[in-house]
Amino acid sequence: MTWDWNAVGDFMPYFRQGLLVTLQVLALGSLLSFTLGLVWTLLMPVPSRWVRWPVGVVTEFVRDTPLLVQLFFLFYVLPEWGLTFSAPATGVFAIGLHYSTYTMQVYRAGIEAVPAGQWEAATALNLPRRRTWTAVILPQAIRRVVPALGNYVISMLKDTPLLMVITVLEMLGRARLFSQQHFQFTEPLTVIGVAFILISYLASLLLRALERRLVR
Repeated sequence: MTWDWNAVGDFMPYFRQGLLVTLQVLALGSLLSFTLGLVWTLLMPVPSRWVRWPVGVVTEFVRDTPLLVQLFFLFYVLPEWGLTFSAPATGVFAIGLHYSTYTMQVYRAGIEAVPAGQWEAATALNLPRRRTWTAVILPQAIRRVVPALGNYVISMLKDTPLLMVITVLEMLGRARLFSQQHFQFTEPLTVIGVAFILISYLASLLLRALERRLVR
């Protein structure tokens, strides 16, 4: 077996297309998971069981089923019920929904870590409940959970190749397409392996910088 740099050059256009799709899915999926996770966290303590129970059932079901099964269900089953979405939109929604059930637990832990004195101080100042959450509790909770949220961003990145099963051509999908067309597997798979390592490492560096900034 010999390494063929010409194959690497031929694969680069495929790689750039796949990289763009991967980064788009990662960015939108992360944003959706962080937002939905916070929504689930804020809904769980609601006194009404008609809100709390459905949220608990949905999040538990999503967390306890594999992402791959969810992708198949959303892309192949929902159209039979008249709900059809594009493959990239389905991938973003599936990843965002799946990981929102994990970020929910991260937010919950961060909120519980806020000292009780902060709640008491907000009450003593007669702050409205919304102001207490937005100005006192959530800023302190989110600052504590940034490292854990960063870990889930990297996990989402590593799960993007699963989108290939619903025809989304991210990096692995492009590498597979190139390999089938040119019968060269070593070069494209090695390139995307290195790309995953570099992207994960750069993401971890950015998250560490953000963490240090928030601490200050």
